[in-house]
Amino acid sequence: MRTAQLLALTFAAAATSAAARDLPLSLPIDCTLGETCFIQQFVDHDPGPGAQDFTCGPLSYDGHKGTDFGLPSFAAMRAGVDVLAAAPGTVKGRRDGMPDTGWSDAFVGKECGNGVVIDHGNGWQTQYCHMKQGSITVETGQRVALGTVLGQIGFSGRTQFPHLHLSVRKDGEVIDPFDPDGRIACGAPDDDTLWQTPPDYAPGGLLGAGFARRVPDYGAIKDGAAHHPQMPDDIGALVLWAYAFGAQAGDVMRFGIAAPDGSDFFAHDAVIDAPKAQLFRAAGKRLAATLPKGTYLGTATLLRDGTTIDSVTTEVRIGE
Repeated sequence: MRTAQLLALTFAAAATSAAARDLPLSLPIDCTLGETCFIQQFVDHDPGPGAQDFTCGPLSYDGHKGTDFGLPSFAAMRAGVDVLAAAPGTVKGRRDGMPDTGWSDAFVGKECGNGVVIDHGNGWQTQYCHMKQGSITVETGQRVALGTVLGQIGFSGRTQFPHLHLSVRKDGEVIDPFDPDGRIACGAPDDDTLWQTPPDYAPGGLLGAGFARRVPDYGAIKDGAAHHPQMPDDIGALVLWAYAFGAQAGDVMRFGIAAPDGSDFFAHDAVIDAPKAQLFRAAGKRLAATLPKGTYLGTATLLRDGTTIDSVTTEVRIGE
């Protein structure tokens, strides 16, 4: 287990408990965690080449310096999700105009993409990255209140999915808002955080589930276009898919489909063979005849060591 001395090297100028209260933070996005958004990754607390989040869990990557608030699909990004000032302050800098195309070598040196930096005084700053092109609403030097709309979540800079990367710094040093003093204790999160209302920690979860007539393209799932809520009765196969984040080796994705009369139509367990930041799995049944008409209910469940991490239900109407 890592020692407090090693952790102190990672967070050399970490705030004390008293200093942590100098910057009470609110959520920097206008969404509902666990429903319309999720936290994909946290600050890396491992001083070596590995990665651990503030619970000693795996939701981080080597050298990660912020908290990533993700959206479940590109469709959600296109619809627009506001980025909010997590605390009052003065805009220190901004960048806009980068396309929402994800990473390209043409953007070296601009890994944050479109973003905003806010100075909160007493050495505190927050930085908001990967925002949508053309969405930034504030100017350098502008005073902003808590909750001021800064722009919208996008797909600019060094990113592989639409999300907001929030970095918190004190005197230039990275601070984890979930563990501002750096004294991480595995299995016992610090009660003294920077959050006014600390977000619940989800060790992984499901971003969505849906029905299709064949295994869908991963791009369609990430876009939010893979679910077909109504299909004819001669489809040839009925497939249930599920989209997850934070899956670990040995996790089980359990699929179940109930027929319109409530009877079991299909069941399957898929074992995850390696850790994945995001992934999808699909399972289904080939059909030799037309399906009975009606509403079929699908349930996808992510299990870890036999315990349910998350579960999603969805439905499809067949032949109606």
